[in-house]
Amino acid sequence: MSSTKVHAVFKKFDSIDGLDANPAFPNGSIWSAGPLVQAPLTRLFGFDLINASRTAVARDIAATAALGKRITIQFLNAHCINMAAADPAYCAALEQADFLLPDGSGLAIASQLAGLARGENLNGTDLFPEICREAAAVGQSIFLLGGKPGIAACAGRAMREQFPSLAIKGTHHGYWGPEQEDAIIALVNASGADILFVGLGVPVQEKWIARLRNRLAAKVVLGVGGLFDYYSGSIPRAPAVMRASGLEWIWRLMQEPKRLAHRYVIGNAAFLLAALRHGWTARGYDQSLSLKVKRGFDVTASLGALLVAAPLFLLVALLIKLEDGGPVFFRQTRIGARGTPFRMWKFRSMVVDAEARLAAIKANSERDGTCFKMKRDPRVTLVGSWLRRLSLDELPQLLNIVGGSMSVVGPRPALPREVLTYDYNSRQRLEGAPGLTCIWQVSGRADIPFEQQVNLDVEYLRGRSFFQDMALILRTVPAVITARGAY
Repeated sequence: MSSTKVHAVFKKFDSIDGLDANPAFPNGSIWSAGPLVQAPLTRLFGFDLINASRTAVARDIAATAALGKRITIQFLNAHCINMAAADPAYCAALEQADFLLPDGSGLAIASQLAGLARGENLNGTDLFPEICREAAAVGQSIFLLGGKPGIAACAGRAMREQFPSLAIKGTHHGYWGPEQEDAIIALVNASGADILFVGLGVPVQEKWIARLRNRLAAKVVLGVGGLFDYYSGSIPRAPAVMRASGLEWIWRLMQEPKRLAHRYVIGNAAFLLAALRHGWTARGYDQSLSLKVKRGFDVTASLGALLVAAPLFLLVALLIKLEDGGPVFFRQTRIGARGTPFRMWKFRSMVVDAEARLAAIKANSERDGTCFKMKRDPRVTLVGSWLRRLSLDELPQLLNIVGGSMSVVGPRPALPREVLTYDYNSRQRLEGAPGLTCIWQVSGRADIPFEQQVNLDVEYLRGRSFFQDMALILRTVPAVITARGAY
C-alpha cells in the first residue's frame, strides 16, 4: 500500500467535522488523535505499516465502523512477506488494503535491522478480543467468516462470554465452492454486521476480500487467518512467556509440525535473509558500498582507457588542428553533483566562435526550450560531425572522471543556463555525479524528449548499482556504433 494512497484516505477522513466531542467514543478515536490517522508509518519491504498501540488501533477500528467509513485492514507477518515475494496477485491484494498492521516478531526483527521504529505487535489473534470489546462499547456488530464448521461459532460464543453486550450477527465456516459464493455474500450482507472478520488463511482471504470488497456491505473488513481456532479452543495458544519472547511460532510448529514445518523452518530462514538484505538497503549500506566500488572502477577504467586511446587522441587532435587551426580542446562550465560547477573537457567539434553564433540559430532548436539541439547545426565542423557521430568528442571527459568531477555512468552534465530552468523533478538529476554515458544515451540519445531524459536519469539515480553500471556500459558500445540520436 503506497503512502500516497494512505494519506488520500486520511484526507478524506479528516474532512468530517464535529466528531471529537461524540459521546459514543469516550476514549477518543481516529477522528481526534487515533493511530490509524495520526500514527507514523513504518515502511518495510515496500509496504506501509501502522506504527501504534494495540488498544488504540482496536478503539479506532470500532470507531471507524460506528461512523460508517468503509476500510479494509490486512495483517502482515514474515510468512506474508515470503508469500508476497512469490505471488504478485497476493501482493496486489495487500496493496489494495487501506491499512496494514504488523504481525509477529519477524517484522520486529526486520524493522530493527532496518533501523526503523515500530509500534506494538498488532497480530490479529491478540487484537481480536480488543476489537470485540471496543465494538461492544460503541454498539457495533460483527460477523465471523472462516475456519472449519463450528469453529467460528465457538469463537463467537467465547467473545460473548467475555463481552455480553457484543452483537454477533452471524458466523459461517470457510468451506464453500464457487457456486455458493453469492449465497455467502448475501448471508453476510443480510446480517447487517458492521465488522467482518474473514479467516480463510493467507493468501486466500486477502485475494477473496480484494476481489469482492465492493460487494461486501460491512464497513470494516479484516483478513484474520486462523485466529478462530484459538478462541474456539480447538488449538491452544502458546504460553504467555513464549508469546512475549516472540517464540510463539515454535509452539505452533510443535502443535502442527507436518503442516507448518516448511513455513517456519524454511520460511523463517528465507525471511531472515530477506530482512538482512532489506535492512542493508534501508540503512544505505548497499548504495554506500556501491559508490565506493563505482569510484574505484571509474579511476581504474578511465586511466586504462587513456593509455589505450593515446594514439587515437593524437590522431583526433591532429585532424582538428589541420581543419581550421583552432584549439584542439573545448572546455565548458557544466553543473555536477549537488549543483557544483566544474570545467568539462571535450574535443572541439564546432567552430571557434560557436557560442557567439548560438543566438542567431536558437529559434531552430529541434528540442523543447530547456536545452538546444539541432540535427544540422551549421556551427559543427566537418571533423566535428564525425567525432560526434562516433562520440569521440567525449573522450577527453576521461580526464574529468580521473579528477572526480564525473563518473563513467551518470546523468549527462547540464549547462548552467539549462539548470536555471529546472523544476523540482529535473533538479533530482543533480543528485549524482554526471557521467560519460547514461541510460538515455544508450536508448536513443538526442531523439529522446528532455522530460523523458530527466525521468530516466532520476530512475537511474534511485536504483543505481555497480551491476546496473556494467550493463549500461555494455549497452553503450552498440549505441555508439549505430549512432542513433547522435548529432
